[in-house]
Amino acid sequence: MSKRLLLAFLFLLFCTSAFAITAVEGRIEKIDRATRTILVKATDGTEHTFQFVGRSAVHGVDMTGAAAKDSFHGLKEGSDVVVHYTAQGGKETAEEVDRIGEGGLKTAEGTVTHIDRGAKTVTVKTADGTEQAFRMTDHAAQDAGKDISSGAGKTGKVTVYYTERAGHKIAHFIRKAV
Repeated sequence: MSKRLLLAFLFLLFCTSAFAITAVEGRIEKIDRATRTILVKATDGTEHTFQFVGRSAVHGVDMTGAAAKDSFHGLKEGSDVVVHYTAQGGKETAEEVDRIGEGGLKTAEGTVTHIDRGAKTVTVKTADGTEQAFRMTDHAAQDAGKDISSGAGKTGKVTVYYTERAGHKIAHFIRKAV
């Protein structure tokens, strides 16, 4: 019985790591509507081709009138984005795309005073001394844990990219200041 349990655990561990979500920040260089892909040049210079599927979500875009007609899921070439994706067999699938910059997600800058990955919340003290609390998306909670804890702890200066829904600030991406 313990061999079965061990094998089941190893299988689940493999499945979880095979579909781990990663984030990359960059600019859309090319959109191919026919293949449902976008080419993103990351801030580190690498290029990624992301496949859109039915579950792919896009935030921070204008989907009204002409904007919807002239774009792919509200995205345009030249847009600055953060793509949360899974990779399997050399194929990168966009799980969530956040448009950042002018006209995209809102931003808040400050110092992290509290982060709770379990509750998916982060509190940031801004330059004017106020504290802003954010709920984090699943992707933001995973990414924030890696980025913030890797060097800054609770005193990390960050930029939070967020939307507002039902009176709550929802953090989609948190970038550690350089």
